[in-house]
Amino acid sequence: MSDYIIKATAGKGSVRAFACLSTNTCEEARKAHNTSPVVSAALGRMLSAGLMMGSMMKNDKDLTTIKIEGSGPMKGVLVTADNKGGVKGYPFNPLVIIPPNSKGKLDVAEAIGVGILTVISDTGLKEPYVGQVELISGEIAEDIAYYYASSEQVPSAVALGVLMNKDNTVKAAGGFIIQLMPGADEEVIEKIKEKIGSIVPVTTLISEGKSPEDILKLILGDLNLEINEKIEAGFRCNCSRERIEKALISIGRKELETMAKENKPIEVGCHFCNKKYNFNVNDIEQILEEIKSE
Repeated sequence: MSDYIIKATAGKGSVRAFACLSTNTCEEARKAHNTSPVVSAALGRMLSAGLMMGSMMKNDKDLTTIKIEGSGPMKGVLVTADNKGGVKGYPFNPLVIIPPNSKGKLDVAEAIGVGILTVISDTGLKEPYVGQVELISGEIAEDIAYYYASSEQVPSAVALGVLMNKDNTVKAAGGFIIQLMPGADEEVIEKIKEKIGSIVPVTTLISEGKSPEDILKLILGDLNLEINEKIEAGFRCNCSRERIEKALISIGRKELETMAKENKPIEVGCHFCNKKYNFNVNDIEQILEEIKSE
């Protein structure tokens, strides 16, 4: 099944909800970065969050960036998403091997450690909006719920999950974000709390074949759930040779001249998708010519 995001409302507009299936997206990222299982889980949770948070943005050029920096061996994760179902991301350290936690699960919190969650919303204004909170658990879903409550004053329930196969590929991934709008009454709030408290983990639901619509129906089916939009999702990187050339130009003429003199080809990798771009001496000299002619 292809990955996608669902946007919905419930409780006569007093609740907004997002759910996503992101198994293929997370597997694509795992392959691109050759991540260990615990890093695959952390990166996958962040990608799922990015897909849903990106879909909340209003304009096509708007971007949401979510960054976690921590004291653990993974050091951090960064994810960027648009509002069209595109997401990309990378871990700061892709190969972390640590024992499972006390429940026998991948210990994402230990891999991340103590740290900071930063959310950057770039809506094309002079300065992007930047919100920042301390990590309260390092499990990512709880940290994002805390971010919404403290930075945006929006009470939110967030669930994110990545289930791995024995061969370390991604078996199931996805999540949901349910947010209370101003004016949500107590009865609605209690019903949502009760439903969320009684459902099995989101990865279990996805591996059982439940769709994002099914998951939202389980939680909000009694509250006049309305599915408003379905967006195809995927791991999409917009890197290109031209963009890498611009990055090389930005390091300055002097550096490029040194590279040309060394007479060695250089390889530049994209952080987000790990694609490699090779530039030989002729390429570097051509870039230098472009700088001179400007």
